[in-house]
This record gives sequence, structure tokens and C-alpha cells, in this order.
Amino acid sequence: MTADAGRPGTRRSVAAQLRVLGVRPGATLLVHAALRPLGFVCGGPHAVVLALRDALGPDGTIVVPTHTPDNSDPAGWRNPPVPADWWPLIRAEMPGFDPVVTPSRFMGVLAETVRGWPGAMRSSHPHVSFAALGPAAEQVVAGHTLGDMLGEGSPLARLYDLDADVLLLGVDHSVSTSLHLAEYRCSGSPREQVGAAARTGDGGREWVWWQDVRLDADDFDALGRDLEATGAVRTGPVGAGTGRLMRQRAAVDFAVRWLARNRTTEDA
Repeated sequence: MTADAGRPGTRRSVAAQLRVLGVRPGATLLVHAALRPLGFVCGGPHAVVLALRDALGPDGTIVVPTHTPDNSDPAGWRNPPVPADWWPLIRAEMPGFDPVVTPSRFMGVLAETVRGWPGAMRSSHPHVSFAALGPAAEQVVAGHTLGDMLGEGSPLARLYDLDADVLLLGVDHSVSTSLHLAEYRCSGSPREQVGAAARTGDGGREWVWWQDVRLDADDFDALGRDLEATGAVRTGPVGAGTGRLMRQRAAVDFAVRWLARNRTTEDA
């Protein structure tokens, strides 16, 4: 099925394109999306979520990143930076992350639509949460550890366990969070201190610190191109844009080998 520039996308046409691309009924699907490249879709993000659910069927689960990168140590902010004398105030006053009400930032309107969908569940991490909608939602988001935030204690590892798929919708591999799981599985990945505002059990808030892998997505686009060259990624039209679909295990396993060859670690 090819996109027709003369006709708008619809729930029905997008669902049909997703099926042709290879979205599996009953699968657990991690979606990263920018909707503008898809062109006009009648009903906007609401229709795209419905189309994803149609393609997955009642036994499928949609997962999206609902990260809150602004809930982080202001000493590391670069776009833009803030004065050093602001840092203590920000750490003292940043609202504690609440999975029910805290909006995601810079994740896109599709992720926010899924996050607010009736029945959606969200992990509790104050910096890199995920939301899920469908039968496997609780299994995906439960027990998200503070440290090891995109590693074995994260929803990314649960997706690996579930043999999930990854759909890049109108975006490229540079935003594929599953590739961060490979960073955790590479020995010697650099680590750093990370901070965020979290809710306390009594409904208050506190600033928390932990040690974690220093995340680096600068080479993910190159990694993704090499992954595509193996034939592990299916590409096809979705609306006026392009969808990329892959098995998460294949992507992560390839990325572990690729990073070992192409990055210098602290052990090197």
C-alpha cells in the first residue's frame, strides 16, 4: 500500500498500512512517533492510537516513552543552561514526579495521548518513565528501578523479555530508547550521578540522587543504518511518512555487538 498525497490518512488506512508493515496482532509494541511527517490524518493523534490498537488487536499492548527530561539535575542543563545560583532552588522546588499527572516532555503528542488514555499505566521513574496500554501494561511498567533506569530494572528489559517489537513512526533510530538497553549490557559503560524530584510515600517530595549509566545517543543514527543493512528492519509508508518496524531483541543484540566494536569504554 502506498501513501496517496491526494487523500488524507484515516484510522482505517493507517491501520491497514501498519498491518502491511508487519505489526503483529497480540504483540507488545514500543512506539516512538512524530506525527507531522505522517501528513494529515483525519482525527490526528487520537486516530493514530486507534489505528495502532486496531492493528494490534485486543491482545496487543502499546508502550510509549513518557520521559520527563526537565526533571533532572539543573547542573547538566545545556539547552538552555541556567545560572549556577539557581541550582539549589530548582532542586528544592521542582515538583515531585507523579505518574498520574506529570506530563511527559519532548516525547510527542502521540505519547501524551497514550499516557492519558483510559486504562493506561505508567512506570514510576521520575526521569525516564514509560506508559503502556493493553493486557501486558502492568507487566511492562511495574518495578521500574531508580538506578539502572534504562537497564535490567526498566520497562525496556521487560519488553525484551516479552519479545516486543519497536515501531519508529516518522522518526529515525536516533530516538530509539531500546538501544540504551544495549549500553547497559556493554561492560565498562561510563557512569555518572543523576538527580530528580520524586514523590515520597506521604505525598510530599524530595530530591533524590543515584548513580547510572551516562546515556549517549549520538551514534544511534549510524548504528541504526547498520542495523537496517542487516535486513532486520522493515520499512514502509504510514500516512505520508515512513514507518520502521523491528524486533526489539534483534535490535538490542545487534547494538550490544555494534557498541562493543565502535565505542571506547572506561575498561578499554
